[in-house]
Amino acid sequence: MKLQDRIAVITGASRGLGLEIARLFARQSARLVLVARGEPALREAAEELSRTTDVLAVAMDVGEDAEQIAKAALDRFGRVDVIVNNASELGPTPMPTLDNYPWDELLHVLRINAVAPLHLIQLLLPQMKTRGEGVIINVSSDAGVQAYPGWGGYGASKAALEHISRVLAAELDGSGVRIYAVDPGDMNTEMHRQAEPGVDLSHLPGPEVPAPAFVYLVEEETARSGRFEALELIRNKAVVH
Repeated sequence: MKLQDRIAVITGASRGLGLEIARLFARQSARLVLVARGEPALREAAEELSRTTDVLAVAMDVGEDAEQIAKAALDRFGRVDVIVNNASELGPTPMPTLDNYPWDELLHVLRINAVAPLHLIQLLLPQMKTRGEGVIINVSSDAGVQAYPGWGGYGASKAALEHISRVLAAELDGSGVRIYAVDPGDMNTEMHRQAEPGVDLSHLPGPEVPAPAFVYLVEEETARSGRFEALELIRNKAVVH
């Protein structure tokens, strides 16, 4: 699947990794549905990218407004070919240990990071299955597999997202719809700075470094030898060059 003229929905698209992915997709002539909660930053991103491609900016919360997001995308473009579930919620900061984690905050993190991506997939998947093609990329984290103190809430949500991705891959085997869970690795982003306030992250790569892997996953069929192979493609903070 080449990105030219494909319709891609990218959540968390106003900054960081989501914006870098959107920039690369735009350069490949994909048409974009950019989703983010912060309207000013989203408007700025849309203005930038609309110089290159057709852009629909949807200033909504994927945890609350998935139905409206899906409807807006389908009303504007008639179909969606690619979903990048990038929007994430870090949770309370300073990051609490699990024995002190407020249960209502944990529910919110799980809703945004695991339940909301599945909901958006559920809404957009039928038209992919009808056409027999589509790519869904869920942004994960090594916190979903490694036990980092203080990262329990966020990590649990990413572990859930990864398992959702694996089960969907099994259930959609043979449908033509590909499912990936991608760990982009540690990055120097606003979210990481919130997670570790005061820590110098200047040695970490920016989100523009892993972003090309998302183009690769759309444009290359990477699961030829098994439907789970692609789920581990970038586990090692590996960037596809």
